[in-house]
Amino acid sequence: MNAAERRLLQAWRSLPEGGRASLLDYAEFLLQRQTADVAAQPVAQTPLDIPRPDEESVIKAVRRLKATYPMLDSDHSLLNEVSAQMTRHIIHGEKADCVIDQLEVIFRQKYDAHSTLTPTAS
Repeated sequence: MNAAERRLLQAWRSLPEGGRASLLDYAEFLLQRQTADVAAQPVAQTPLDIPRPDEESVIKAVRRLKATYPMLDSDHSLLNEVSAQMTRHIIHGEKADCVIDQLEVIFRQKYDAHSTLTPTAS
């Protein structure tokens, strides 16, 4: 086991059960992002209508927002901002609703910036 793996295991052991579940969800999210086959299908250029459920975890919100805004998948700055929000929630204990509200704003702003840069087909 290398030093990074030991640090991760130490962090895992230090978290309460809810934090462990969130950390595992986040790791699976990152893995899914790495293994996704995005080249197989054309990507929608307008947001999909996926409503926000009454009860939602931050990880599920990220998945929903990624599905809502599939055209942003290649935006690496979005990953940085999502990671920062995940840190606010998991490490700093920010309430899920507040983090999800901020994620909604971030995704919408990224989409607005994307749509002004991407020409639309007429």
